Amino acid sequence: MSFIATDGELIERYLEHVRVEKRLAHRTVELYALDLNKLQNFASASSAASGRGLALVDVKNNHIRRWVASMHSGGRSGRGIALILSGWRGFYAWLGRQGLVPSNPVQDVRSPKAPKPLPKALGVDDAVHFADFRSEDSAWFEARDAAMVELLYGSGLRVGELVGLDVVASAQAKGWIDMQSAQAHVLGKGSKRRSVPVGSTAIKALERWMELRGPSGLATAAPVQGNEANASAALFQGRGGTRLSAQSVWQRLQRRSLQAGMATPVHPHMLRHSFASHVLQSSSDLRGVQELLGHANISTTQVYTRLDFQHLAKAYDAAHPRAKAKPKG
Repeated sequence: MSFIATDGELIERYLEHVRVEKRLAHRTVELYALDLNKLQNFASASSAASGRGLALVDVKNNHIRRWVASMHSGGRSGRGIALILSGWRGFYAWLGRQGLVPSNPVQDVRSPKAPKPLPKALGVDDAVHFADFRSEDSAWFEARDAAMVELLYGSGLRVGELVGLDVVASAQAKGWIDMQSAQAHVLGKGSKRRSVPVGSTAIKALERWMELRGPSGLATAAPVQGNEANASAALFQGRGGTRLSAQSVWQRLQRRSLQAGMATPVHPHMLRHSFASHVLQSSSDLRGVQELLGHANISTTQVYTRLDFQHLAKAYDAAHPRAKAKPKG
């Protein structure tokens, strides 16, 4: 180039490039323009603070990182910052092809990771209401669905562990319920087996279900060995006698939550989250909850401490006379 282009001219030339040569959509070009305008504003503010001009071709990696931190502290989401960085990265890649910058200052910059959303859990009253609810479905469906709810909320099973349960123990069984010892033996993630307690309410629900399920009840069936354990041995079945699928459990729980008048549709993992949150609230035993859930790493379980704090914060806001006190003056 025989002349020094201004920042504005470089941006216009780049936008013309993506519009004509790359044939990007009009809306995409508009978004690129907004992102580059933001870049130019950051550079101008930086030059004003330092007392000397900072052209876009002089932007370095440390500038980009500082501006990312500024956007993050200002409340911009990680996803939003990632999209902006993508636009900036493309702009500097183009400048590099024009021989205007020696390297891309955005190349190794990544957006801040978005915090993992808290798992959705029911309050204690809502969870108990849902577990106690009795639908107007036939006795067969009601007994089956009630037993599933009791195991999901009462023992914290994953939906895959629930549908993998067989009526009795066998070499082929992924899981089963030992009614005498009141324990569920399940095959969890990573093919790891664990045993979790089954409450008395869940035992009663299971006994009721087995009365209606068919002749191979838990109380009368002998242990099955070898190839005799098959799909018909599934603890939870559909009307056709096949093992109930995880998707079917989701559908049944959503239907049940609508019938029960719940504020939000209930799904299997929500009951597992509720189990973990409520046990932790009552016991404060993080290691114990980790074992009950079958988490390999306690950091996975620690997310429930955040739920527990939310619960305490809500209780404080609702009950403490100072929580909502307005400052004088």
